[in-house]
Amino acid sequence: MRKKYGLLLGGIGVSNFGNWVYLVALNLLVLEMTGSAAAVAGLYVIGPAARILMNLFAGSVIDRSDKKRMMIVSDILRGLLVFLMPFAGSIWLVYMLVFFTNAAGAFFGPSSTFVITKLVPDGDRQRFNSFMGMMNSGAFVLGPATAGVLILAFGTTWSIFLNAATFLVCAGCIALLPSPPDEREPAAGRLDWRMIRTDFSAVRGFTKAAPFFFRIYLLFQVTLMVAFALDSQEVTFLKQDLGLDDRQYGLIVSITGVGSLIGASLAAAFAKTVSVQRYIAGGMVMTMVGYAAFYSSGGFWTATASFIVLGVFMAFSNAGYETFYQRTVPTTLMGRFGSLAAIFQSVLQIGFTLVLGLAAEWFSVRGAAIGFSLLAVLLAGLLAAAVLDRRKSAHFQAEHA
Repeated sequence: MRKKYGLLLGGIGVSNFGNWVYLVALNLLVLEMTGSAAAVAGLYVIGPAARILMNLFAGSVIDRSDKKRMMIVSDILRGLLVFLMPFAGSIWLVYMLVFFTNAAGAFFGPSSTFVITKLVPDGDRQRFNSFMGMMNSGAFVLGPATAGVLILAFGTTWSIFLNAATFLVCAGCIALLPSPPDEREPAAGRLDWRMIRTDFSAVRGFTKAAPFFFRIYLLFQVTLMVAFALDSQEVTFLKQDLGLDDRQYGLIVSITGVGSLIGASLAAAFAKTVSVQRYIAGGMVMTMVGYAAFYSSGGFWTATASFIVLGVFMAFSNAGYETFYQRTVPTTLMGRFGSLAAIFQSVLQIGFTLVLGLAAEWFSVRGAAIGFSLLAVLLAGLLAAAVLDRRKSAHFQAEHA
């Protein structure tokens, strides 16, 4: 059992660590190639665009395929594509490689959710998801720092090679896992728009049959996407409103990562004694209070304290929500639901980010961000009320998996 969990956590954790190294190194690679900030910004358009496009049909493929094999193939493809990036002779070739890397990644997330759900017993999932959050937080803390050291010591190219290697390590770990029970949607001919429409209808049918889950899903995701939009104003607020320099900004980000690591550790420690409902409700409310406190802060120390609160409690909310999701969404539908959900989340994030950016231009960064933060607190409160409703407690029990 420990070996199985170690392979899952280690493989996905190493891959996430490599992603942070890759993010820093790729930005520098494109900047070195072009000298253009706009060219670097293009990376942040291509990635989401590829994921949105692929997620239109990725779920249909995933639910009709061997999920473990899908994860392995996705990682190998991403490793090879990332390895080729330093050899690209033009920015357009880099963009093409980035597009296909993100396209391959669209098949990994929903497949991994299925594999985790099948290989981790229900009683262990809340704790396992907390440990997964710990690995992600560790990658967030160590990845950029490691990238900086590698770039200084060996250059951008070797940092990108390291990321390519992490994908292959992840593929190797997944290959060593036992194969989960093979649950596939029956193949109904070749993939075409008729099949995709049918799959859309299947997801819609599930949401109608599980209205409570869908309400929790909507409240959680809308609240989270408001928070992600707030992240886009973080640097501007710290520099323009609080007058902090780059060193202080880097320190706050690092401390936030440490807070997330502590939060994930606490979430793992209390997983057997605290309910999923309290993880979701308390975690999300306190996370959004952390955002509101951050954008209301007047200096370095209050901003740092707010980010620690945010980092600690987001670990609880994420672990609770992942457990609830794994217990509720049918495993035969996880690929299609996860892929369509990713499109919905991306559209929400883009929309909220644009609205917040415009509001910051019309009014002020602090005023717009506080307004959005209070909206997030209100949404988190509604989520908490729904989750803690005793009449709905049965929805969070294992038998509803």
